Amino acid sequence: MLNKNILDEINTKVSEILEHSPAKDIEKNFRVMLMSVFTRLDLVTREEFDVQQQVLQRTREKLIALEIKVAALESQIELTTPETGMTTTQTDQIKDL
Repeated sequence: MLNKNILDEINTKVSEILEHSPAKDIEKNFRVMLMSVFTRLDLVTREEFDVQQQVLQRTREKLIALEIKVAALESQIELTTPETGMTTTQTDQIKDL
């Protein structure tokens, strides 16, 4: 029991010493300085980063879908003959008549 009281007293005294020591002031000043630097660096939080990453992923998926549609439209345009404006399928149907 005596040992526990001594340990509690030592803990209390050390806490008081550290609380009123210059080290505590240095720590506070250092934290303020770091926060100032981080603010100027225009950093984002992990949550903001994750949200932007999801937006980018959806944008990539939409881009891939649009590229596929454009490729399909381009292939349809290539099948159209310049003289008649008809597709090769339409031209073949006319020849069969």
